[in-house]
Amino acid sequence: MIRYDFLMVILGIMLGCDGVPSHDPDRNYKSIEKALLSKFILAKDSSVIQLEEGHFIFKNSLILDNKKHIILRGRGIDKTVLSFKIQENGAEGLKITNSENIVLQDFTIEDAAGDNIKVTDTKGVIFRRVKSAWTGQVNEENGAYAIYPVLCTNVLIEECEVLGASDAGIYVGQSKDVIIRNNKVYWNVAGIESENSENVAIYNNQAYNNTGGILVFDLPGLTRYGRKIKVYNNEVYDNNLMNFAPPGNIVGAVPSGTGIMVLATREVEIYKNKLENNNTIEVAAVSYALIEAINDQKSQKSNNSASSAQTYDDELPDPYYNPYPGAIYIHDNTYGDVSLFPNLSNDFGRLFFWKFGFDRPQIIWDGMESENYLLSNGSLNPDYKICIKEVGVKTAILDADNDFEDLVTDPESFNCEI
Repeated sequence: MIRYDFLMVILGIMLGCDGVPSHDPDRNYKSIEKALLSKFILAKDSSVIQLEEGHFIFKNSLILDNKKHIILRGRGIDKTVLSFKIQENGAEGLKITNSENIVLQDFTIEDAAGDNIKVTDTKGVIFRRVKSAWTGQVNEENGAYAIYPVLCTNVLIEECEVLGASDAGIYVGQSKDVIIRNNKVYWNVAGIESENSENVAIYNNQAYNNTGGILVFDLPGLTRYGRKIKVYNNEVYDNNLMNFAPPGNIVGAVPSGTGIMVLATREVEIYKNKLENNNTIEVAAVSYALIEAINDQKSQKSNNSASSAQTYDDELPDPYYNPYPGAIYIHDNTYGDVSLFPNLSNDFGRLFFWKFGFDRPQIIWDGMESENYLLSNGSLNPDYKICIKEVGVKTAILDADNDFEDLVTDPESFNCEI
């Protein structure tokens, strides 16, 4: 009899031979750094900083701090290009802090040493028709985040194009009242990620050729917890890119071939999306403990503005954090055909092949239960409901607490509404 592990190696080789994508635009750089830095420093409230057409290169971060009602406007995506390929000082390309009502639109930003655009502690920020990318082959040395508002309120990200992030392309963290719509995200580890954010709408986006298309995460030790997330009318397909996150990042545990993943977040509704050809799983709801078990590499300690780039080993205790997903409602999505083989480059894919063969599920819950999963009368605690209303879609509870021994397919407990 052919050994299982040998078969996995052979199939993994057969199914894991896609090339590494590369972004190689033609550029003709010139420097406007001194003049633009002066404009940033001297900008008065309610002013417009106009960026002309051309390819401009910088050695230092561009910083706006404590500004109100500023518009930073280029002449169009791929017409106005800001490159930080030779950056010497600062981690971000564009950094905005402690501000109010900032609009960023109609330009491309590339190759920051860290994050391309980071906005913190800002009330009201719009990203509109911004392209954020790293050039060359995608790799773990790329910056973590392409578009990165954190600790913000009233965030709008629309009509943007994002590629090459080694963590998340579009990332919103510890923020409230967020709209992410009509964007195109590809060649990132996570295409779009909402993390520890509240009242978030993610809709009408195209997420393809990432490791994972859309992630909704909640992590411990941060300033707020995530809840009230709607993910709808998105096209989430072909998210089978190898995971190129640096060792130790939490997103390093996201399996290649993931469509939508919910990690330990409350009140999430996923509906009217088109999911297709995500070769590990289309939709997954998982606990923090499972991701912790998968990704046990050590990393630096998290801090107060930490994100999915943090890991778990040296986390500060968080007695208020709930590591289990709950109040999840998945319904009325459209699913393409299931691939014959799951993606065998990751533990989930190998598990699915071993347990389900050629008939893997499209939606799973890991089955890890809180001590409060049942009420005192033995009924299911509504806070931990996972409800699925889909037609002709295979679902499963993985029983991860017990080494996947008692998997349940198409469980009756999913037959509910929220």
